[in-house]
Amino acid sequence: MRWDQAEAKKTIERVLALAGPGEWELELSARTSSHTRFARNEISTSGYVEDVDLSVTSRKEGRSGTVGTNDLSEAGLKAAIARAAEMRDLMPIDPEAVPMLGPQSYPALEKYDDATARARAAERASGVKTTLGLAQHKSLTSAGFFENSVAHRAIGNSKGNFGYHLSTDAEFSVTMRTSDGTGSGWAAGNSPRLGDLDAKSLARRAAEKGVASASPRDVPPGDYTVVLEPAAVADLLRTLQFGALQARTADEGRSAFSKPGGGSRVGEKVAHESVTLRTDPFDARLPGTPWSVRGGFGGDGTDGLPNRRISWIEKGVLKRLHADRYWAGKTGVEATPFPGSLVLEGGSETLESLIAGTGRGLLVTHFFYIRTVNPQTWQLTGLTRDGLFLIEKGKVVHPVTNLRFNESPLVMLQNIEGMSASSPASRMLVPAIRSREFTFTSKSDAV
Repeated sequence: MRWDQAEAKKTIERVLALAGPGEWELELSARTSSHTRFARNEISTSGYVEDVDLSVTSRKEGRSGTVGTNDLSEAGLKAAIARAAEMRDLMPIDPEAVPMLGPQSYPALEKYDDATARARAAERASGVKTTLGLAQHKSLTSAGFFENSVAHRAIGNSKGNFGYHLSTDAEFSVTMRTSDGTGSGWAAGNSPRLGDLDAKSLARRAAEKGVASASPRDVPPGDYTVVLEPAAVADLLRTLQFGALQARTADEGRSAFSKPGGGSRVGEKVAHESVTLRTDPFDARLPGTPWSVRGGFGGDGTDGLPNRRISWIEKGVLKRLHADRYWAGKTGVEATPFPGSLVLEGGSETLESLIAGTGRGLLVTHFFYIRTVNPQTWQLTGLTRDGLFLIEKGKVVHPVTNLRFNESPLVMLQNIEGMSASSPASRMLVPAIRSREFTFTSKSDAV
């Protein structure tokens, strides 16, 4: 089936007609993707996938049931509709259920590139060939994934709401390991436009890290000044989306943004004055979706809200917190879309100048296996990975063994000493950051 806005709307209207009276919500996703996977310095798979998924939700008097299907025949749709209603009737009443949205006005967000949509293995071949050749030349073992895709997404309900969005996406990631297994380098990039991805440059970065990180030396755990590359900053800030920025957890005393004695810290200084953090789905470097997509907050009051720019922190001051429709109604604040498309404004430095300004510290490529330790302080734990280096007198002197950290990103944002310009990393826009007194607690044998 060839998808476009008219076809998506026709499909949703067809399902609603089959469903008949009642409250129904639908999400449609039709996606095609083309990929090349490589490992041990050779291509392991190359494929092209077409798929469609329809989510059917039935609501009645505070109960809901949801079924997913990729069978869009009349029999398949009728079966999904009946099953959703059966599941709805088995559910307990949700005391926090909110009414379905009526018709919404969604912003136009450009996230489609025709060349990316049409690209196949041949368009990725040059980047993959260079990556494999570089690995062999440097006596490294490479593994990675190169993919481009196009997605048609639509939402609709029985109250007359409808939204459609066409988007493309391209992503490249590669790991380069030394033959003795002591060194590992990694690099990744993503963009709506395949032409924006420089696979050759990313492969060179991963190879350089792999070679440079071999035969690391131990350093003692403790508090260090850190220079965090953008990927490491994104690893930490991603956890903001799943709790710390939620108004409810703050109001209920369960968040780093809770005020002692009750309420939230909105209006208070919570970070260094250089910190401005916002949601910006309109940034052309990494545009978002026209409507909010449910995150990790629970509830059903986030999906479908029109996306917009929102400032969360301005010049170190907490300006607002995310509230879904239930919590917004309960507390009398404005509901906000899910805090995706995060942008942390950067500074005037470069990664090189951040390193040059460090007397003694650690350069961190990125983090791995991050988990929450204490949500009331936003303290996390995790491991460094794919290149950790000691900095002395403004120079990178040698690789060091990976370490486990126990630190709050809020402390990192409070202790900022400098930032580079923001760049795409892990579907955010973030700078490299130098921050003091970042706590590492133990050695990790992971490479």
